[in-house]
Amino acid sequence: MLYIIFNTKINFKKISSKPLTTVVVLGFLFLGQTFSAQQGRTITVEEATRTAIENNQSIRSRNLDVLATQALIPTSKELPKMNAEAQLGQYNSKKFDQSFSISQTIPFPTLFKARRELINEQIKGKQIDKEVSMNELAKQVRTYYYQIEYLQFNKSKLSNLDSLYNDFIRVATVRFNAGDIKKIEINTAETQRGEINLLLKQNEVYLANAYKNLKTLLNIEEDVSVPFDQNYHPLQAQYVLDSSAIAQHPTVRAFYQDMQIAEKNKNVERSLGLPDFTVGYTNQSLIGFQTSNGMDQYFNGGNRFHSATIGVSIPLTFGATKARIQSYEYQRQMAESNAKFQQKQLEAQLQNAFNQYQQNVNQYDYYVNQAIPNAEKIAKAGQLGYKTGEISYVEYLFALQTSTNIQLKYLESIQQVNESVVIINSIINK
Repeated sequence: MLYIIFNTKINFKKISSKPLTTVVVLGFLFLGQTFSAQQGRTITVEEATRTAIENNQSIRSRNLDVLATQALIPTSKELPKMNAEAQLGQYNSKKFDQSFSISQTIPFPTLFKARRELINEQIKGKQIDKEVSMNELAKQVRTYYYQIEYLQFNKSKLSNLDSLYNDFIRVATVRFNAGDIKKIEINTAETQRGEINLLLKQNEVYLANAYKNLKTLLNIEEDVSVPFDQNYHPLQAQYVLDSSAIAQHPTVRAFYQDMQIAEKNKNVERSLGLPDFTVGYTNQSLIGFQTSNGMDQYFNGGNRFHSATIGVSIPLTFGATKARIQSYEYQRQMAESNAKFQQKQLEAQLQNAFNQYQQNVNQYDYYVNQAIPNAEKIAKAGQLGYKTGEISYVEYLFALQTSTNIQLKYLESIQQVNESVVIINSIINK
C-alpha cells in the first residue's frame, strides 16, 4: 500500500508588496499595471474547465455513446423471430387443402437476465470512458491556462526590463554628450535592449498560440482572457493519498470494468448454451370423408383441424460454448492484468510528480528567500553606481543581466510548480 502525504507548504513572501524605492529598477517585481494579452471575457480556470467539458465534441460523442448503449436495454428481452408457415396443396388427398402454422422459439429464461446485466456493465464502461476523456481534457485546459498566466507575467517582466535598458541608454547618452564615456556603451546597451525585444516578440507568439489552443479546447467563438493581477503565486498540492485512491482513476477503473464486461459475456454464453423451447400452433383443412363417432362424414375446406407443438432445442456442440466462455475468461484476466499494471504506473508517476513538485517548491523558495532579494540589491546598486560614475558600464550591464536572469527564472519557477500540481491533480483525478 502506497501512502503519500502532500503537506508541503509554500512560503508566499509578499515580495510585490514591499516598498520599492525605484520603480524602474525594481520593475521586475512590481506588477501593478493592468495587462491582458487578449481582449475578451475574463475566465477562471474552473470556468474554463467546465466550459471545455460542456462544449467539447469528443465529450459530446462520449455522451452519445452512453445513450446509444442505454438504448439497447430493451433488447435484453428480445425473442427470436416468430416463424409463420403456410402449406397449400394436396397433402391429404387430391383435394386442395390449406394449412397455416406459427411457431416461436423461447430462449432459456436466464438469458434475458444475463443480457440485461451485460448491457448495464457496458453502460458503466462507456461512462468511465467519458471520465477518461474529461480527465485528459481538464489537464490540457489547466496546462494552457497556467501557461497563459505565466506568459502574461513574463511579458510584464520583459516590458519592465525594456524600460530599464531605455533608462540605461538615456543616462549613457547624457554622459556621452558630456564626453564622459564612449559610444560603445550606448551601442552595448542598445544591443541588450534588442535582445529583450526579441524575447518580448517570442513571448507574444507563445502567448497567442496558448490562447488559440485554449480557445480551441473551449470550442467557443468569443475571445476570453486570463486574469492578470499583482499576485502571482504557485499552486499548492496538499493531499493525503494512498494507493486505493489511484484505483479510482478512470483509466484504472476502465480496465476493471472490462473485467466485469467479460464476466457478463461469460454468463450470456452459458445461457446461450442452455436448451431453447419452441411452441407452435397449426390450423389446417383435411377435405374429404372422415370417420366421426363411427360414421363417415364429409369435411370441406371450412372445417378446420387444430394442433399444437412443443419442442426443446438442445445444443450438440458443447465444445463451442465452452471455447467462447474460455475466450472471455482470458479477456477478463487480460483486463485484470492491465488494470494492475496501469495502477502501478500511476503510482510511480504520482511519486515522480510529487518529487518533482517538492524540487520545484524548493527552487521557488530559493528565489523568494535569497535570489530575489539579492536581485533587488544588485539592480538598485548597479543603477545608482552607474549614475554616479562609481562603476563602469560593463559592471552595470553585468548587474542588469544577473538581475534579469533571476527575475525571469523566478517566474519560471512558479510555472514549474504549477505544471507539477496540474500533473498531480490529473493523476488523482481532481
